[in-house]
Amino acid sequence: MNSNLKNPVPHYINGEFVMSLSGETFANISPYSNEELNQVSQGMKEDVNAAVLAAKTAFKKGEWGTFKLNERLKYIYKIADLIDRDIDQVAKLESLDTGLPISQTKKMVGRAADNFRFYAEMVKNRMTGEAYHVDDEFINYTRQKPVGVAGLITPWNAPFMLETWKVAPALATGNTVVLKPAEWSPLTAHKLGEIIHEAGLPQGVFNIVHGFGEEAGAALVAHPDVQLISFTGETKTGSEIMRNGADSLKRYSMELGGKSPIIVFEDCEFDRALDACVWGIFSFNGERCTANSRLFVHESISERFIAALKERVGNIIVGDPSHADTEVGPLIHRDHFENVKRYLTIASQEGCEVYSGQIPEHLSNGNFVPPTLLLNVRNDMKVAQEEIFGPVLTVMTFQTEEEVIELANDVQYGLAGYVWTNDMKRGHRVAGAVEAGMLWVNSQNVRDLRIPFGGSKASGIGREGGHYAFEFYTEMKVVHVAVGDHHIQQFGKKNKASSIHTKA
Repeated sequence: MNSNLKNPVPHYINGEFVMSLSGETFANISPYSNEELNQVSQGMKEDVNAAVLAAKTAFKKGEWGTFKLNERLKYIYKIADLIDRDIDQVAKLESLDTGLPISQTKKMVGRAADNFRFYAEMVKNRMTGEAYHVDDEFINYTRQKPVGVAGLITPWNAPFMLETWKVAPALATGNTVVLKPAEWSPLTAHKLGEIIHEAGLPQGVFNIVHGFGEEAGAALVAHPDVQLISFTGETKTGSEIMRNGADSLKRYSMELGGKSPIIVFEDCEFDRALDACVWGIFSFNGERCTANSRLFVHESISERFIAALKERVGNIIVGDPSHADTEVGPLIHRDHFENVKRYLTIASQEGCEVYSGQIPEHLSNGNFVPPTLLLNVRNDMKVAQEEIFGPVLTVMTFQTEEEVIELANDVQYGLAGYVWTNDMKRGHRVAGAVEAGMLWVNSQNVRDLRIPFGGSKASGIGREGGHYAFEFYTEMKVVHVAVGDHHIQQFGKKNKASSIHTKA
């Protein structure tokens, strides 16, 4: 085992690294070898209760709530600086834990530091409130206040970046946090705890409880003192979370599943569209919520485009995720590997041609699925409708703009979409017509921290990113101030000019 790993990985509660009250642990397994990396504390309801109590106390009675803004933001900037200092270590841990290629995890860790700096600046410059004058009688103004304890439940794909994507705005706006990381990727969550501990945040402001969703996650969601739940993961799990937390009327932000279309018209810049399509589905081992997993290519260029895809699939470097030249590594866990393989079996049963790259023999112990094209697909097939979440691209053709819009929208999800055309009027039309929260035209999935991130339909509820995150992480308070002696009706004041009571 790597000497930098903690064995077992503890929780982080009220400023201390502690084991589960039950003493229970679970195994963290390498995606590359399927050997045990280490043991992890298995959080239960009592551990969640302790973390929530610490977070509530820090919010209600601790110094976090009394800090001036600049004093609080000093901690946020310090966290970013420490992430930058430890980029190489975090990237290696993430690659080891998830199977993501090291060249990709290093970029994502850099983005994690950006999340903290961005939200520090955003809170200073955009969380300013508004004021409204009513003649010379009133000033009405708004203030955005932290809500309280934020329960953050994060996924196992790009875990470190996605944890910071939630933790940064939650802390910057003044909330306290209980983080429940995905059980399949605990290592960098623990490292984030070490970084935040070193940054010196007051006790209880930030807490981590490891464990399984049905135990630690469910307890966090149901806890009456947790006002916010931000969740990224499967649509089915998101629905279950909303049911479990309904009694306490929590506020939810949900970024859920996706089956995003990429639409390639005949007038596209062919090579750029090809690059974007390949990168968008096969980077991050295909385990990307916004992956362009459904390709619709115009019939007039489909033969050429599919031939080029086949060539690319055969050239993608599959290998050890710790090697700098690896482009696709192993999937996160054996259970997920089996599920993706199950979809390839379904594809064959549904009549698809399954065209895959090769997995070298020396990688047979890992959870490797080769980059795969599913050809001769119909949009009503399971493989075109359900999220596979692996390096698998379904390929379909179309003839008209109207047809492809209908096909693109004929799915339960609505997270993202991609359009490739040199007719910009058409690009705008199609982007407006595709039912998704985010559309890219003539672009791969580029990230802008200022824009809202989220989906429609079964792909989520709410938006995070930019100042839009304030709608979730803060409570809007309105204050009405009279600046003049406006008229106030006088109920119950005796009127001498009239008789209210009469005698019979």
